[in-house]
Amino acid sequence: MKLHYSPASPYSTKARMAAHYAGVAVENVLTDTTSNPPDLIASNPLGKIPTLVLDDGRAIYDSSVITRFLDRESGGKLMPRNAEKRLDAEILEALCDGICDSLLAVVYEKRFHPPEKVHQPWIDRQWEKVSRGLDHLEAHLPKIGTRLHAGHFALAAMLRYIELRFEGEWQAGRPKLAKWPKKFEKHFPDYSLFKA
Repeated sequence: MKLHYSPASPYSTKARMAAHYAGVAVENVLTDTTSNPPDLIASNPLGKIPTLVLDDGRAIYDSSVITRFLDRESGGKLMPRNAEKRLDAEILEALCDGICDSLLAVVYEKRFHPPEKVHQPWIDRQWEKVSRGLDHLEAHLPKIGTRLHAGHFALAAMLRYIELRFEGEWQAGRPKLAKWPKKFEKHFPDYSLFKA
């Protein structure tokens, strides 16, 4: 299987870490989406990453769909079997992906518009969502038990991304969240392999 990815993409990072942890062999294919690479477009009409191309040619896209597939492929290594715990993991993954959506909206607003066209109210609105999400995580930081799940990987990928793009801008008032990556790395020592 081939996983189209970009090292800076938090969704790619989540999928790559999850595959690694679950023991599902994938070939990581570095992909530049800005050039509309034909092999990516042929697999995913949206031209987005991550996209996982199966051996039979079918493609799976959206990182949460990929983590569900990897969970099934690995015999349940990425999601709790207990229904309530599974729901908690899915909600955590959705929250962290949603924070990433807002972070990317801010990045793209600044990257693709000249300074005079940047819409600050849009940026402020997105940052409000990020702040609320981070405050929620600080107040309800997920525990790490004997096994990691997809929500943990989503959180780790989101924190890696926010530090990459907004270094030093998010930690104030969130000491538990700022320390969480070190706790995560104790359970997933290969975390350092997935830096942008």
